[in-house]
Amino acid sequence: MADRPSGLASSPRPPGRARWPVRLVVVLALATVSCGSGAGGGVPTLTWYVFDEPSGAYAEAARDCTEQAAGRYRIEMAALPSSADQQREQLVRRLAAEDSDIDIMGMDVIWTGEFAEAGWLLPWEGTAAAGVTDGVPGPIVDSATYEDQLWVAPFTTNTQLLWYRTDRVPEPPETWEEMVRMAESIGPDGTIQVQGARFEGLTVWFNSLIASAGGSIIEGAGDDAEVALGEPAIQAMEVMQRVARSQAADPTLSNAMEDQGRLAFESGGSSFMVNYPFVYPSAEENAPEVFQHLGWARWPAVVAGEPSRPPLGGINLGVGAFSDQPDLAFEAATCIRSAPHQIIAAVDGGLAPTISSLFDTPEVQAAFPFADVLQESLQDAAPRPVSPAYNDISLAVQRVLHPPDAIRPREDVAVLEDRVNQALESRGLL
Repeated sequence: MADRPSGLASSPRPPGRARWPVRLVVVLALATVSCGSGAGGGVPTLTWYVFDEPSGAYAEAARDCTEQAAGRYRIEMAALPSSADQQREQLVRRLAAEDSDIDIMGMDVIWTGEFAEAGWLLPWEGTAAAGVTDGVPGPIVDSATYEDQLWVAPFTTNTQLLWYRTDRVPEPPETWEEMVRMAESIGPDGTIQVQGARFEGLTVWFNSLIASAGGSIIEGAGDDAEVALGEPAIQAMEVMQRVARSQAADPTLSNAMEDQGRLAFESGGSSFMVNYPFVYPSAEENAPEVFQHLGWARWPAVVAGEPSRPPLGGINLGVGAFSDQPDLAFEAATCIRSAPHQIIAAVDGGLAPTISSLFDTPEVQAAFPFADVLQESLQDAAPRPVSPAYNDISLAVQRVLHPPDAIRPREDVAVLEDRVNQALESRGLL
């Protein structure tokens, strides 16, 4: 089992077919002609490093922006691996060598602090910063900000919902405790699917639980960052232990990631699942009998009467500090994350927009029947710590809190405090 986070928790993608609408094929064909005429003709080329998004939505944005630039620049995509760990590794190696080929980066939300502190990003400032944060929920902006400076532009986002069987659950539970009791009362088919493996998803679970209890893993930034944890961390650990030790726990919980939970839920033997929206089109295609009874609700709360703080994932756009064409890179990144391209990413790629008003458009409403709950969840979502030491913080959580059924809340909070302190003391190291 790998120690390093897999990154799947940030932006899992539908396992089913990639959709290539006719209009996309036409746009790609036209844009290819446009780009080809510019190559070799002195048109500046901007390289966008980003994961190989399977639907073609990112490629359409790049080609459309190239066409709109009318010869001032062209965007060339450099595909990164699907694994967030491998994406980060490739970028870190190039940036540490001050590679000027990196103009624009598609960045996991958890990289902001590390890349900013290392000097690998150029900041978004003035009207450019205002233009890419206007109408964006606060938690998403927080994920793009380090030490009160905006370092990346929000592009696509993600969060988890509570998915449940409407034929077994008349009304969705509001809290984790209520969900466990409901699941146990259902019997063998009341199983709860949640991410309990030793990977990034475990940190995601814990981070949202502690935020829902009113706390955080760390507070402050840079040299002022310090461990928070405290009583909210104990409450979060108690929830994890309660789920893991309940009769509703899946026997494979300690090895469960997002996709294992999806498959288990689609098999019909589970009544609850916390997971990302990619499970919706998957169930529609692969498990129609389950799909007809698929309900959704907000991520469960820890404290009754207090709103939950759902997980936050997604992709932000950063401009490389060593780019030879930073002004054009900022212009191109602004075009890529514009409203029309966010809608395409939602419709074709199942990637939620970061501009709140887009959730009210017919296109996004059709792509996400649960758009209202998704938008509400993003308004209250809990970003993971924006810290240069985030990777080590996440590893500390994974090592102390795995397996979930072995958690000892009051003992483990002291252990975790020490481990997170160690992570903070090594800030800035790769």
